Amino acid sequence: MPTALWIAHVKVTDEAAYGEYAKRATDAIAAHGGVFLARGGAHEQMEGPDRPRNVVARFPSLQAAHDCYYSDAYQEAL
Repeated sequence: MPTALWIAHVKVTDEAAYGEYAKRATDAIAAHGGVFLARGGAHEQMEGPDRPRNVVARFPSLQAAHDCYYSDAYQEAL
């Protein structure tokens, strides 16, 4: 079965706001079957602009990823 990924390259400018977003987004992602494959950590930027935080979440389907993004819970987290 095909899965779908959210890949985010983030530059955090407000730690408190990002912490609240991360907490709420984690719940919304889990509610749609999403699991985190990477959340921060060491990385090596080979090309393009660098961002200090990289996050990858896997969903069971493209539809689940889409539904999560447009869900009330995730939109409130944003």
